[in-house]
Amino acid sequence: MIIGLTIILLLVLVLPFTKPVEKNLEIFLFIMGLLSVFVSQVWDMDLLKEALVHPINITLAVLIAGLLFRWFQTPVEKGILGVSRAMPYRLFIALFVIILGLISSVITAIVAAIILVAIISVLQLDRKSEIRLVVLASFAIGLGAALTPIGEPLSTIVVSKLNEDFFYLVRLIGAYVVPGVIIFGLLAAFAVKPKKMSDLVKGDNENETVAQTESYGEIIFRSLKIYLFVMALTFLGAGFQPFIEKFLLHLDPLILYWINMLSAVLDNATLAAAEVSPAMHGETIRDLLLGLLISGGMLIPGNIPNIIAAGKLKITSMEYAKFAFPIGLIFMFIGFVVIILFG
Repeated sequence: MIIGLTIILLLVLVLPFTKPVEKNLEIFLFIMGLLSVFVSQVWDMDLLKEALVHPINITLAVLIAGLLFRWFQTPVEKGILGVSRAMPYRLFIALFVIILGLISSVITAIVAAIILVAIISVLQLDRKSEIRLVVLASFAIGLGAALTPIGEPLSTIVVSKLNEDFFYLVRLIGAYVVPGVIIFGLLAAFAVKPKKMSDLVKGDNENETVAQTESYGEIIFRSLKIYLFVMALTFLGAGFQPFIEKFLLHLDPLILYWINMLSAVLDNATLAAAEVSPAMHGETIRDLLLGLLISGGMLIPGNIPNIIAAGKLKITSMEYAKFAFPIGLIFMFIGFVVIILFG
């Protein structure tokens, strides 16, 4: 069983960077998820029900947001462009990433990702800047959403499992997360190439739209792809549960910090549910969570914002990873040093 799961994990890590799999990533992950649950022998009707139900809210949010943006595209575009022209462009980008990252703990990571996609679609950045903004904002959202139990599934599970209050995670990891979100915002300000003024004034023409209007078919198809993607991650998380329990749970927290880079391809909520225990010290839980949260932005499957943004903007696994993976490694190292020095 363990050998089979190890092979599946390696395939999930490597094959998304090949062109045939990259073009059909959702189907590939779905197949790998099914294989993992059968290899680990955890398949049952409860798991099937969870896999069918879990993606519904995310899918509906993406679908509704896509429809709303289509219906109100012109006023949304004019409003976003107006704000972007009212202040220095780099300041706009920095504040956009920082505010979105912090409020994601209240509006949820899903809604924050949808707002991210809507604004990037309007700004019409060059491809390199677009990918960089998606990556850095996704890192910020992934961190910020964990501050409250309503922000994302990981934080919901941790607070519930530890039977703690609403602000527990703010106290536990807020001093690390908030500066991290700010740093990602500042990085975005310098990593994103400003648009020329002639491009920014396009929104002044009422008859001219900056972002191409999606068809209803495209909106529905993208929502279905998100559904399949989340279902695949549900299967992968359940399938790798025996692997996690056998090899990870008894390791030193600082080793787990690095091993939790697995959340770049596995559901970080599943990892958190398996690793976090009420018997642990707060510092241990903090270390585990920081490893999960930082690495969640390194690859597309690692977090919902990555999945939603990459799907809408047609960012490939290789395009995303080329920028996100080294950024994630740098921040993993910085986080590790901070934990050692000040933890």
